[in-house]
Amino acid sequence: MPAIIEPPPEPDAPLAPVWKRLAWFAGIALASTLVVAIVAYGMKALLPSY
Repeated sequence: MPAIIEPPPEPDAPLAPVWKRLAWFAGIALASTLVVAIVAYGMKALLPSY
């Protein structure tokens, strides 16, 4: 059975390029913002309107 989780990189392994690390950061930030917005609007929809 193949490993599902990769082990941490070796201590002397080179870092990924800055653009790739920034792209990951931006993608995770955007995804988390969208999830929070969806949950917030979903909770707002459940509130009674007066």
